[in-house]
Amino acid sequence: MSADMKIHSTAVVSTKAVLHESVKVGPYSVIGADVEIAAGTTVASHVRISGPIRIGEKNSIDSFVSLGGAPQDLSYRGEPTTLVIGNGNIIREYVSIHRGTVKGGGKTEIGNSCMLMAYSHVGHDCIIGNHVIIVNAAHLAGHTEVAERATVGGLTGTHQFSRIGKFSFIGGGSAVSKDVPPYAMVTGERGQMRISGLNKVGMRRNGISRQIIAKIDAAYRILFYSQNLLHKEALDKAEQELGDCKEVTELLYFIRSSKRGVVKRVKKR
Repeated sequence: MSADMKIHSTAVVSTKAVLHESVKVGPYSVIGADVEIAAGTTVASHVRISGPIRIGEKNSIDSFVSLGGAPQDLSYRGEPTTLVIGNGNIIREYVSIHRGTVKGGGKTEIGNSCMLMAYSHVGHDCIIGNHVIIVNAAHLAGHTEVAERATVGGLTGTHQFSRIGKFSFIGGGSAVSKDVPPYAMVTGERGQMRISGLNKVGMRRNGISRQIIAKIDAAYRILFYSQNLLHKEALDKAEQELGDCKEVTELLYFIRSSKRGVVKRVKKR
């Protein structure tokens, strides 16, 4: 590709695709109809992008990535569902992200400034927040929700409709079958996943004050370490004592709104 050529001569780009003039497309990549790519995005060699899909600005899409493929859902009948990708994301080699399904709302969504490492997969109807890291070969089943600044460890898999709270950290090789509460560090195989602590390092790195971290810590002790409180009693007590903290209020709402149940702490013998 010469210095002044943005689209390599071997790339195949549909006449029905809309690419900003600054978009770069590498050799042998294929971009289909109903694809929109905004300014500053780079598409490496051997990438396949299928529409309908909207890709924002300044994304880096590495080789052998597949974006916008049909959902792996037997109910899908070729409806024009979509994939929306925000700005400033890094999508590494062999990542695959599928479009949504009609029954799931019709849209898969990736936020801004995320990193999806090599061989990771995002299934249909997933919603990924901003600044999320999905490590190598982690696979998100359909309808998974991952909130802002969460990290999904390598070789981790999620069950459909799982929710992963913000600032949470999932250890490598885990199997997520219940909701992961915000701010928690969790790890474990299916049915054995447990909270091992709080992601205090991640919170401090992102500017959460020590006072707020202390309140979140206190809430966790009430919710997961109280010996003689029922689930509802622990939620009510945390709200009474720490309900003035926005982060604690959001944590309590996350737990109360869970349909799959949430991951619990490690119980010492």
